[in-house]
Amino acid sequence: MPDPRDLFDMSDEPENRVLVVGPAWVGDMIMAQTLFKFLRSRWPDRDIDVLAPAATVSLVARMPEISVGILLDQRHGEFGYSYRKNLGHKLRERHYRQAFILPNSMKSALVPFFADIPVRTGFRGEYRYVLLSDIRMLSEKRLPRMVDRFVALGVAEGEALPAIENPALMTDADNLATLLETHGLSTERPVLGICPGAEYGDAKRWPERHYANLAEYAVSRGMQVWIFGGEGDRAMGDVIASLTSPAAKSALCNLTGETSLTDAIDLLGACRLVVTNDSGLMHVAAAVGCSVAVLYGSTSPGFTPPLTEKAHIFSENLSCSPCFKRTCPLGHKNCLENLLPSKLYGLIDQHASGAPQ
Repeated sequence: MPDPRDLFDMSDEPENRVLVVGPAWVGDMIMAQTLFKFLRSRWPDRDIDVLAPAATVSLVARMPEISVGILLDQRHGEFGYSYRKNLGHKLRERHYRQAFILPNSMKSALVPFFADIPVRTGFRGEYRYVLLSDIRMLSEKRLPRMVDRFVALGVAEGEALPAIENPALMTDADNLATLLETHGLSTERPVLGICPGAEYGDAKRWPERHYANLAEYAVSRGMQVWIFGGEGDRAMGDVIASLTSPAAKSALCNLTGETSLTDAIDLLGACRLVVTNDSGLMHVAAAVGCSVAVLYGSTSPGFTPPLTEKAHIFSENLSCSPCFKRTCPLGHKNCLENLLPSKLYGLIDQHASGAPQ
C-alpha cells in the first residue's frame, strides 16, 4: 500500500484525481470549502471531485475549486450498503489516488473503499478501521474548530496547519436578475435578509416575534426585508410576516420554501445585511460576502463561526450556554429569548444609512 506521505508529495499525472466525501449539512459543506481551497492551492492541476447527498451537492457548482460534484443518492441516515458498494465500483474508472472522508461515520467511508482508492484519509470514527488506510487521531484541543479539522486532513500527519482561506461562493448575476423578476423584487432599497430557521433544532432559533420586531425597525429605517429558508422554514416565515404591521408587510417578501439553495446564494448576495441563527444559511451569507449578524444560543462561535471579516456576533453568554442541545434542556431558551431585537438596532442603522461596518 502506498505511503500517505508519498501521495501528498506526488507529482501530477493525467489520472491523478482526488475524491472528497463531503458533509450532509449545508453549513458543514460551506466550511469544507476551506479544505478544497487548500487542496487546489497545493495541487493546481489535479481534479478534485466531491461526493455528497442531494442536500449539499448543488453547492459545489458554486465552488471553483471543484471539478465534479457526484450525487450520493441516499436519504439522511440511510446506510445503503449495496448502493454504496455499486457506486464505489462505478467510480473505479475515475482512478482516484486519494480520498478525504470528512464525515466520521462508517457508511461515509464505504464508497472510497469499494472504489479501490489507495489512500483513504479520515479521522478515526465509527468502526471504520478497515475502511480507512490513513487514520488520523482527532485532538479537539489542537483543532478546536470544524474548519481546522477539515483542513488538517489535507496535510500529512504532523505537518503544521496552513493559513485557512475563508469560503467564497460564486454568484450568478443572470440568475439573480431572473429571480428578482420572478418574485417581483428590486434592489433599489437596501435589503435586510433574515434567516429564521436552523435545521438542527429549536434551541438555535431566535423567536419569530424578535425577527418581526427587527423587520419592523428595518423597514422604518428605509430597508426592505427578505425572509430566507427551505420548505421546513415556511411556517416560521409566515409567523414573522403575520406579526408585522401592514406598512412593514409592504416591504417584506417571504421567500421561505420558494427558492432552491443555489437561488438563495444569489439572493443573499444581494443583501446588505443578513441576520441569522447559527445555521447553514449563515455560512452561505458569509461566503457570498454579506455582512452577517449571527445570533448564538445553544451553540458557540468557537466551533462553527461565520468565516468572514464582516461578522457581528450576538450572544447572551449565559452560564447554561452553549449546551449544544436541539431543544432547551431547561425549558426556557433564555439564551435567545433574552437576546432582544433592540440590541441590533444600531447595526440596522449603519446598514440602512449606506455605511455598513
